[in-house]
Amino acid sequence: MTNDLTALYDNLVRYEIDLWNAIDAALRAVCGLQLTWFEILRLLSVHDGGVRVQDIAAEFAITVGGTSKVVDRIEAAGYCARHANPDDRRSSLVALTPSGRQALAAGAIVFDRELDQRIGAVLDRDTIHAVSSALAALRAAGRVAALGQ
Repeated sequence: MTNDLTALYDNLVRYEIDLWNAIDAALRAVCGLQLTWFEILRLLSVHDGGVRVQDIAAEFAITVGGTSKVVDRIEAAGYCARHANPDDRRSSLVALTPSGRQALAAGAIVFDRELDQRIGAVLDRDTIHAVSSALAALRAAGRVAALGQ
C-alpha cells in the first residue's frame, strides 16, 4: 500500500506542478496575466461585495503577508481595489474593478482551453467527476487534520 500511496503522491504533485506551469505560461503569453493573479481574480469574481485579504489567504492556504503583497500588485495593475469593510473598520474588502473583470474574462478563455486540452481531452466526464470528488475529500480531511494539530 505504501508504494501505491507514494506513486499517487508523486503523480499528483508532479502533475499539479506541470499543470500550473503550463496554464501560467499560456496566461502570460496570451494575456500578460500570471496564474496567481488569475486565481485571485477568479475568487474575487464570486464575491460581489469584496473579500478580505485574510479570506483570500485562507482560501489558497498562503500567508496573509504574502497575500497582501500580491493584492497590492494586482491593485497597482488596476485589476482590483480595496474599500472599507462596513462590518469591520479594521479591515478592508478587495473587489474586482472593470479592468479586472476584463482581464479575468480574457484569462478565462485561455484557462478553459488549457483545462480542456490537458484534462478534458484525456479523461472522460465520469473519471473527471470521480477524481474531483476524491481530491475534494482529501482536501477536506487534510483541513480537518490541520485543525487538530
